[in-house]
Amino acid sequence: MRVAAVDLGTNSTRLLVADVEDGRLDEVARRLKITRLGEGVDERKRLLPAPIARVRNVLTDFRREAEWLGAERTLAVATSAIRDAENGEAFLGEVEWSYGFQTRLLSGHDEAQLTFRGVSAGREVAEDTLVIDIGGGSTELVVGGPDGLCLHDSLDIGGVRLTERFLHSDPPSDEELDACGAAVRELLAERVPADMRPRTAIGVAGTITSITALDLGLAAYDPDQVHGHCLSREGVQTQLERLAVLPLAERREVPALDPDRAPVIIAGTVILREVLDHFGLDALEASERDILDGAALEAALLPEPEEGAAPPGAYTCC
Repeated sequence: MRVAAVDLGTNSTRLLVADVEDGRLDEVARRLKITRLGEGVDERKRLLPAPIARVRNVLTDFRREAEWLGAERTLAVATSAIRDAENGEAFLGEVEWSYGFQTRLLSGHDEAQLTFRGVSAGREVAEDTLVIDIGGGSTELVVGGPDGLCLHDSLDIGGVRLTERFLHSDPPSDEELDACGAAVRELLAERVPADMRPRTAIGVAGTITSITALDLGLAAYDPDQVHGHCLSREGVQTQLERLAVLPLAERREVPALDPDRAPVIIAGTVILREVLDHFGLDALEASERDILDGAALEAALLPEPEEGAAPPGAYTCC
């Protein structure tokens, strides 16, 4: 079955069209647009009109491509920004009614589990593997292996959220960076068992894959080179020190870094460094497979969509 999955993330909106058969996923097309849906949500607890408009424009293109490629089912999953916004569910109603996508609002734990499912699709994940997913509004941590999960949690720390809270200077000051790192350490100490020591780690999503591309010294982003690359803790620190001294205008010009990710990449990299340190890990494996792949597998299980009335709250989000 050919399916389409859409990830309505805090920082980006993404599309995956794939063929799914017997739990195997074969990618047909993958798209990403930085839309910053979560802009201002941490402070105002609402999705704002400008970010909503950016997402709407992208969804129009994604719907057209999914239909052109023959997707039979489409599932749009919503994560941190929409969870936290008072008008988030109304926005999802609009997405479902306007674009014909079935939607699912994920809890933080749902998000963590779906991420692990996407990472493990088509591969064996070793026992005691930590999967790290750093998003715009939250960071998902999952520890598990072939026999299931022993830890899955979602922390309210992400690149957009921590940039808005702590990194106000351009470039950020040492004091701002220290405060950002301290906030991450405090939450990790509070939420993650002290004796949790995974043997290995896999990192997913834009912050980690972008830092991996910089570690590789790529002139342009190449997912084939990024996927499977071993990113060391030292490499993370090197890129953090490099990026943290650059004004935003110069970060936007860094080769292989999406210019629209430049505003939040420093906070995301701080999170990654602190997670590795907390778990005592020297490195991680970068993966291009993530929650979007998990959503595609879920899309294949959806019933055939039915025609009907507008869902409650449609067209009332803003």
